[in-house]
Amino acid sequence: MSRIGKKPVPVPAGVTATIDGQKVVAKGPKGELSFVANDEVSLSLENNAVVVKPVDNSKDARSKWGMSRTMISNILTGVKDGYERKLEINGVGYRAAMQGQNLQLALGFSHDVIYQPPQGVSIACPKPTEIVLTGIDKQVLGQAAAEIRGYRGPEPYKGKGVKYAEERIVRKEGKKK
Repeated sequence: MSRIGKKPVPVPAGVTATIDGQKVVAKGPKGELSFVANDEVSLSLENNAVVVKPVDNSKDARSKWGMSRTMISNILTGVKDGYERKLEINGVGYRAAMQGQNLQLALGFSHDVIYQPPQGVSIACPKPTEIVLTGIDKQVLGQAAAEIRGYRGPEPYKGKGVKYAEERIVRKEGKKK
C-alpha cells in the first residue's frame, strides 16, 4: 500500500489546477505544466486538493499510485515556486562562464565544453566555480544538471570535477610507497 499516495496534493494559493480525464494541468505565476497519469489511477479534485487513487488493488495500479501523486505535487510546486539546482566545480583551472545563453566549461580538456540548456532551464554563474540552474520542471532541471555533471564527474582521489552542491564525495587514500 502506498503511504505517500494516500495524502491528497493541496493546490497552493495562486495556482489553478484542472483535471481533464487523466491529464492534470497546473497554471501558476511561473508558467504552466501538465502531467498525464496512467490509466491505472483515478484523479479527482476535492476541497482544493488533487486526490489520486488506484483503480483496483492490483500490484501494477498500486505501483503507479505514489509516483503519480509525486509527479502532480512536483508540477504544482514548480508553477508556484520553481526549482533550483546548484553545481560546484573543484580543480585547478576548472571554471564556468556564460556565453550568451550557453554555458562554457573549462574542465581540463583540450577544448572548452559548450552546453546549451534545454527549453525552460536558465543558467547563471555567480562565481567561476559555481553554476545555478533554475526552472519550473523538476525532471528537465535534474536532467540538465546531470548532463553538466557528466562532462567531468568528481573523482575520489582529489575531488576534482563537477559535483552537486549538497553532494559529499567519498575520498580514497592515494597509493603508498
